[in-house]
Amino acid sequence: MPRKLLLCLAAAAALTACKGDTTPAPADAPAGATAGSHAFTPEITEADFAELVKTLASDAFEGRAPGSHGEELTVNYIRDQMQRIGLQPGNNGSWFQDVAMTETTASESTVLRIDQAGKRKELRFGTDMVIGTRTGQTEVRIDGSDMVFVGYGVDAPEQNWNDYAGQDWTGKTVVMFVNDPGFHVDDATLFDGKRMTYYGRWTYKFEEAARKGAAAALIVHDTPGASYGWDVVKNSWSGPQYDLPAKDDPEPRLPAQGWLSAEAAKTLFAGAGLDLAQAYKDANRRGFKPVPLKAKLSVDLASTTSAKTSRNVIGVLPGTDRADEAVLYMAHWDHLGKHEGEDGDTIYNGAIDNATGVAGILEVADAMKHQQPAPRRSVVFLAVTLEESGLLGSKYYVSHPTFPLDRIAGVINIDAMSVAGRARDMTVTGFGSSELEDILKPLAAAQDRTLHGETAVQSGFYFRSDHFNFAKAGVPALYADGGEDLREGGVEAGRAAGEDYGRNRYHGPGDEYDPATWKLDGTVEDLQLLYGVGRELAGGERWPNWYEGNPFKAARDAMMKDKAAAQP
Repeated sequence: MPRKLLLCLAAAAALTACKGDTTPAPADAPAGATAGSHAFTPEITEADFAELVKTLASDAFEGRAPGSHGEELTVNYIRDQMQRIGLQPGNNGSWFQDVAMTETTASESTVLRIDQAGKRKELRFGTDMVIGTRTGQTEVRIDGSDMVFVGYGVDAPEQNWNDYAGQDWTGKTVVMFVNDPGFHVDDATLFDGKRMTYYGRWTYKFEEAARKGAAAALIVHDTPGASYGWDVVKNSWSGPQYDLPAKDDPEPRLPAQGWLSAEAAKTLFAGAGLDLAQAYKDANRRGFKPVPLKAKLSVDLASTTSAKTSRNVIGVLPGTDRADEAVLYMAHWDHLGKHEGEDGDTIYNGAIDNATGVAGILEVADAMKHQQPAPRRSVVFLAVTLEESGLLGSKYYVSHPTFPLDRIAGVINIDAMSVAGRARDMTVTGFGSSELEDILKPLAAAQDRTLHGETAVQSGFYFRSDHFNFAKAGVPALYADGGEDLREGGVEAGRAAGEDYGRNRYHGPGDEYDPATWKLDGTVEDLQLLYGVGRELAGGERWPNWYEGNPFKAARDAMMKDKAAAQP
C-alpha cells in the first residue's frame, strides 16, 4: 500500500491501541506458537511478517505435514492469528474446512524390475526411480507390462497432437518426457515453445495416462525440463503422499506412477536400441508414433495407507454493503514434514515455501481489518492444505466454496515470497492473463516498478500453485511476486538469489527462516501492492475478467451469464 496510507494506519493504530493475541494456546503448543510475546500492529511491517514466518517455519511445527502433529499446531496458530486480527470464522461458523484425504507411503525398498533383451535390470527407489500409487491400495502388483515410449504423453486436439493415437493402452506402461513438445528442441512453432502449458505438467501426464487405461506411467527426469533437480523429485515423492478420496475426485487413477532418473532412462532406451538424445528430437516432430521399448516392467509396490482429515483454515472480513460478494486471498500452509532416517537435518521447514505466503495473507488481513473506509465486499482469507500433494486443498475448496464462485470478484494467491530485497520490477506469473493486472499496474508504477512475466517460462509456475484450481473454474486469479531487478545488485543479483534458492533450499531441509540474510523491505513492498489490489477490488464494484484469448475466459463468461440469468 502507499507509504502515506501506512502512516495513516500507524496513527490509527496508536489511537486504537491494538494489542497482541490473548487467545489461549493448545496445551501442547511449543514456545513461540502464540502471538502473546509479540505486539502486532495493523501495518504491514517487517517485524510482524518475520514473527509469523519464524513461528510457522520453526522446528516445533515439524515441517507442517498434513495429518501430523505439525498440522495441529499450524492450523491452530493460523486460527489464533485470524482471531487476533478480528476476522470471523469463514465456514458456517467454523474456522476450518475438513478435507478428507488418503495418506499413502510407498515402501522405499521397492524395486522396478525391467526385463529387456534377455536381461533383468533392477531400479532402486530414490536412486534410479521413484514410484507410488494414488489408488489407496496397500499392494499393487504389475507383472510383465509392455513398456512403450509415448513422447511427451500429450493428447491435445486443438494442437493436432496425439502421442497416444492408434493403440490400445490397457495394461501397458507408458514412458514419457516432462514439459511440452517444442521445449527441448527450442521450436517456437510447437505448443508455446519454451513456455510450459498445462500439457507439460506431470499432473496432466499421469491423468492422461490413466484416462488411456495404462497400468503405469513413468516420466523421464531432466533438470531443464522439470525446472528442478532429481533431489527435488526424490524428496517430494518419498514419505507420505496424499490424495482426495475418489468420491471427492472422480478422475481415473493409475495403479502406479513415478519418475525415472536420466541415467536410468538412458540405459532403458539403449537396451531397446534407441539413443535418448535422438528420442528427444523424434518426440518433437509432428506425427510422432509411439515406440516399443522391447521391455517388460514388473513391480510389487507395497504401501501403508490410512484415511485422514486435513483442514483448510478460513477467515472472513464481512463487507459493509456488498457482503454477498467477495475478494479472496489465499496461501498454502502445508509443506513436506519430517523425513525420518535421512542423514542430517530431517525437518523440511518450508520457510519461503510457504510460511511467507501465510504470513503475507495474515498481514494483509490485519491491514484490511483496520483500513478506512472498510471494504464494501467481503474479503476471504484462505489458508489451504495439500498444495504440495497436487493442489488438493484448493481443489476441494473450489468444489465446496464458502462463497459461490460467481460471487468471487478475484483471487490473489501468495506463494513463496521473495526475501531478496527491494526490486525495480515485479514478476506476474502468467503475465497477460486477466484484468486484475490492470489494477496492479498503476500501484506498481507508484512504487516506481514495472510488471513482467516470469523468466523461467519453461517451469510452468502458473500451473503449480493453488490459484490454478480457481482459474480452471473461471475465477480470475493473480499470482505475483518480487522482481528480479534488485535495487541492490540489479538483475544479476536477483537471478542469482532465485537460482541459489532453487538449487540449495527448494523442497529441502535448508528452506529455513534466516534473519541474517533475508531482506524483508522488498517483501513488505510486494505485500503493499497485493494489499492494494484487494483494497481496490473490495472497495468497488468491478468484475475483472480474463483477457481475450485466455483459455479460462469461456468458463468465466458462462458463469457470469448463468448468474445474470438467475437474477430476478
